[in-house]
Amino acid sequence: MAPMLRVHFACTWMLVGLIWVIQVVVYPQFLRVGEKQFTQFHFGHCWRIGLLIAPLLVIEVTTAALWLYQGHRESAFVISASLIPVNWLSTAIFQAPAHLRLMNGFDATLIRRLIRSNWLRTITWTARGLLLGAVIWS
Repeated sequence: MAPMLRVHFACTWMLVGLIWVIQVVVYPQFLRVGEKQFTQFHFGHCWRIGLLIAPLLVIEVTTAALWLYQGHRESAFVISASLIPVNWLSTAIFQAPAHLRLMNGFDATLIRRLIRSNWLRTITWTARGLLLGAVIWS
C-alpha cells in the first residue's frame, strides 16, 4: 500500500472514530449539562474538538486530492473522495450554524436537531472508511 494512501486511510478512520464518539457520547451529553454551565461547556467542546479535527480534515482532503491528482481512479476511492464535500457541506449548512447558536446558551430543541443532522456526517464518514478499506484490500 502506498504511503499516501496509508496516511489517508489512517486519517479517515481517526475521523470515523471521532464522529461516532461525538454522535453517540458527546452530543447527547449536551442535553445533560446544566443550563448555567452549558455555554462554558459548549465553548470548551468546540475549541478542543476543533484543535483535534482541523488538522485531520486538512490531511484528509489533501491526501485525497493528491491521490486523485496522481491518477488513481479506483471506483471505491472516487466514491469515497466524493463524500468529503458532503461532510464539509453538512458541517457548513447544519452543524456549524447550530454550534454558533448554541454559543448563546442551552437550547434542547437545537441540540436534538444537531444530533439528528449529524447522522449524515456519521454515515458518510463511516462509508468513506469502509470504501477505503475496499480499495486497500482489493
